[in-house]
Amino acid sequence: MQNEILSQLLEQNRKDCSHFCKNINTENSSYRLIEQTASVGFIYRHIGETTNLIGQFFGYKTDVEGTTIGKNDIGIEFDLETSRMYFEKGYNTLERLVANTSGQEWLEEIDTTWFGKIERIKLLSVLLNHNAHHCGQISSAIIKGKKY
Repeated sequence: MQNEILSQLLEQNRKDCSHFCKNINTENSSYRLIEQTASVGFIYRHIGETTNLIGQFFGYKTDVEGTTIGKNDIGIEFDLETSRMYFEKGYNTLERLVANTSGQEWLEEIDTTWFGKIERIKLLSVLLNHNAHHCGQISSAIIKGKKY
């Protein structure tokens, strides 16, 4: 039952984020709400990178590099197809994580370089909230933003 609930939460998070991210294209990927905020393309890449890299804390290896984490958007144009692949790969990893983690394992602490020791369920929660937050930024930037 617990994994079914987590599966439903993950599915909804992915669906919501995908709804906003499907509207990203080469024209609006450089949109920002204001000049100081990150662009749509940067945030999209950031979501994909972060999801894959946090997957490593759960034991899932990745070849995705963290080019956006802790960095400012300096106007680099990211390949949207690669960002889409990172996004999908990250969520596919999370699906495997939810399907293969027992109820007791969710309460176990894991050691991370970003958060120190944290329970698996808390780390999943952090990631889902992180992605939802950034997908909201993407939506706002697409609707109200412009190229600076």
